[in-house]
Amino acid sequence: MSNLQEKLEKYYKEDYLPMHMPGHKRNVELLGEKLPYKIDITEIDGFDDLHHAEGLIKDIENKAKKIYGSKKSFLLVNGSTCGILAGIRSVVNFGDKVLVARNSHKSAYNAIELNGLNPIYILPKIGEDGIDRNIDIVEVEEKLKENKDIKLVIITSPNYEGVISNIKGVSNIAHKYNVPVLVDEAHGAHLKFMERIKDKEAINCSADIVVQSLHKTLPALTGTALLHIRGNLVKEENVARELSIFETSSPSYILMSSIEECLEIIEKRGKELFEEYQNNLKYFYNKSKNLKNLKILGNEILNKNNKEEIKKEFYDFGKIVIKTNETNITGKDLANILRNDYKIELEMSSINYALAMTSICDSKENFKRLLDALIDIDSKLEKKYKKKEKLDITLQLPKKELSILETIKNTNSEFKTYKETEGRISKEYIWVYPPGIPLITPGEVISKELIKRIEEFRKANIEIRTTFSKFPKIEVIK
Repeated sequence: MSNLQEKLEKYYKEDYLPMHMPGHKRNVELLGEKLPYKIDITEIDGFDDLHHAEGLIKDIENKAKKIYGSKKSFLLVNGSTCGILAGIRSVVNFGDKVLVARNSHKSAYNAIELNGLNPIYILPKIGEDGIDRNIDIVEVEEKLKENKDIKLVIITSPNYEGVISNIKGVSNIAHKYNVPVLVDEAHGAHLKFMERIKDKEAINCSADIVVQSLHKTLPALTGTALLHIRGNLVKEENVARELSIFETSSPSYILMSSIEECLEIIEKRGKELFEEYQNNLKYFYNKSKNLKNLKILGNEILNKNNKEEIKKEFYDFGKIVIKTNETNITGKDLANILRNDYKIELEMSSINYALAMTSICDSKENFKRLLDALIDIDSKLEKKYKKKEKLDITLQLPKKELSILETIKNTNSEFKTYKETEGRISKEYIWVYPPGIPLITPGEVISKELIKRIEEFRKANIEIRTTFSKFPKIEVIK
């Protein structure tokens, strides 16, 4: 039990009368104990304040700082989203130019909109299976040379599918131009503890702001995250100020307690737990090599890395990407089969693959159950000998006519079905969800290729979302 949780439990037993928020008043006689009402408090005397930490919460921040090796660590209880919004705003002024990976999370695009930023996009490399690979550091340098007024570089690493970019290379290049680097490492809070890839973790690679979701890959409650800063290009007080804007002023002590508990587990048992986890992953990947029709991306990367020492791909093998592009089913079909026939719920699915997320909380039995299900499904599949289609969500950049902010403020618009929008300027984002990476942003022109892409995703039952949730209608500028 964490120190904060112990203090919360003790405080409840001392029978203080709560003449303050929250409105449930810790009344478990009325509300029952199915939810943790009795330890859900507000900022009362002796329990510190997230936005002015001096006691208990500061101790948790210092623990995170020590474990991750940062200059300063902030607790987040509104997920990585608020960290990305605050982190970007802390180093830019309204209208600044930023270099941003196109496969960034929608929170980065929201920051671009709110701050009226001018984004210069970098496209990730795309695999034949349509999965985004890493960011090309040569392109990063080219863009920084061409745009001397770029104020921030924004990269996602690892991406949703576990591919890790060369953050050390990106940071070294950006710092030559005195430009800070923000890494959305929402899917990489565990990287530091993985033996094979610990030196690829963004703080170790000199990134200036790193945002991590603890709840995605570590044992913490949903909504918990950390924001780390390092180096001298980012001011701590600026980050703190922006977090006080984007993060709730009534933070959950239950979530902060969960962060502390997670850090305690990592500090005390991390070595043992990650050793066992990596052995379980090794077991899974070795056994899954025998699949005939389904393919595991991690095994393909291992094979490639063994052959090409110089062009190694860095990959988080905790992400089990199961490729279906050489079979007679889609990734969506595979996810449905696993859910309905084997009671296994995957993280996400797309046309060519499905994704299973794992963590130190998965037992060897969990890995065996997934493996046995895949072996059984694989034995019933047919090989597809059709020409491979390179279906991806960031194949090329749409033409930009207006800035995101200009477009959103434009009131001269109308809704059209997506098939009628070729050549029109979109007023809204169109996402494939998950992972929430935009096919198009406001101000960009809808092309014939994009309409075709939308058709392909619809046929495969991949969910498409838009800003105003009226799809298949899209709002466009008149």
